[in-house]
Order: sequence, then C-alpha cells, then structure tokens
Amino acid sequence: MIYRILLLFFALGLSIYSYAGEKKIYAWKDRNGVLVFSDTPRNGAHEINLSNQSISLSDANKHTPNSAQPTQLNRFQIMISSPIHNQTIQENTGSVYVTSRITPRFEAGFTIQLFLNGAPYGTTSDLSTFAIRDVESGVHTLYLKLYNKQNQAIAISKPSTFVMQRKTVN
Repeated sequence: MIYRILLLFFALGLSIYSYAGEKKIYAWKDRNGVLVFSDTPRNGAHEINLSNQSISLSDANKHTPNSAQPTQLNRFQIMISSPIHNQTIQENTGSVYVTSRITPRFEAGFTIQLFLNGAPYGTTSDLSTFAIRDVESGVHTLYLKLYNKQNQAIAISKPSTFVMQRKTVN
C-alpha cells in the first residue's frame, strides 16, 4: 500500500515538473477570422507573453490577409420588434403596425425608412413605429434602414416576413 502511495506521489511530481517548464503559446487568426491559440509555432503567429496580465495582438494581426478591412465601426443595430418573423396577421382592413428597436439608442437627427416588399413605404421618419394600411392578403417582407444626421444608412434590419389574411366577401 505504501508502495502505491509513493508511486502516485512520484508520478504526480513528474507531471508537475513537466508543466513547470517554460511553455510558449502562439496566437493567429485563421482564414475565417477565428482566433487560434496553440503551443506550436507557425508562420504569422505571435507569441503570447503569459507573465503579462493583459493579452493583446498587434493591429496587423487583427484581420486575416484575405478579409476586407472594415471602413467604420458600426455600433448601431436596428431590428423589427413587431410583427414577429413569420407571423400571420388576420386583419380585414389590412392594417399592420410595425415597431422597431434600435441599439444602443435612437439619437436626435436619426431617421428610419420602412421597406415593404423591397420598396420604400412612405417617407423617412424620426419615429420608430409605422402603420401600414390596406395590405393585400399574402406573404409580405419588411425591413428597416437607419439613417444618421448626414442621411447616410448606418444600419439595416434583417428582413421580416409576415402573412396577411383578410376575409373577402364573395
């Protein structure tokens, strides 16, 4: 029994000793832009200093060679809150109320354009709610564009599809 305990301590000591040596970690971005860490060096990889509390990569390594450099950091997002995607709306007048959500927040001077089936619906608005009237029965697609004070599009929502059902009199 003592022999097994000594053997266990010996094996544990060897494993700790192997980890105690200076290990080097390398980082690079693959062609899909995913940050990869490894203990094996390769071309284009940067060594990570593990004794430092903060890890940073140089600006030259933040993008892959084949990826397009972003021209401007777009911090705004816009999305359609209502109607929810693939919602069926039963409304005999054909009225649909579209609401949007903007993050981080809607700023003064910004405007929103609603698109129905790929075409602008109405004019740009400084409100985040729209009313669409007399929508025909069938499948329809909505999306929104957010414009800044200089009338430049700074965010586009994902398309949202809804189905309008209207009763008809025969």
